[in-house]
Amino acid sequence: MSRHTLIFATIWIALAGVIYYIADGIQNPNKISKLGDASTVVLKRGLDGHYRSEALINGQKADVLVDTGATGVAISQRVADKLKLQSIDAVRTNTANGNSVGYMVRLKSIQIGGVHAENVAAMIAPGLDGDVLLGMSFLGRMDVRLYKGEMTIKQVDE
Repeated sequence: MSRHTLIFATIWIALAGVIYYIADGIQNPNKISKLGDASTVVLKRGLDGHYRSEALINGQKADVLVDTGATGVAISQRVADKLKLQSIDAVRTNTANGNSVGYMVRLKSIQIGGVHAENVAAMIAPGLDGDVLLGMSFLGRMDVRLYKGEMTIKQVDE
């Protein structure tokens, strides 16, 4: 390979890396490193209209889709295996995708930025396509507001 070709390839790889970094920042603006540790966190809406974020579940990083319309926290089987979760009981569920079976669990903690809750009810949903759906069993403990493409989640003292 000539020196000219090597330089050209290096420039293209660097350019692709920069484009990936920028696109990831636009699509996933709510990274743990940017959320801080204040008792109020502001999530920016993604290009697809959803609020996604990185969160700590039982101290481990996971990608979550924040959904005020979801009753509880639903965890994919892949994430449940990563977190080594043990189910309490199997239950039948009725979701937007129809009837299925889920497995009840208790999470030690969920944290987004400085907003956190302990002993959170959740369900392992083997058919879940994403990582974690963060619903009202977590959000119901917080003051949640939607305004102009931002979701503000404020810690509420219980």
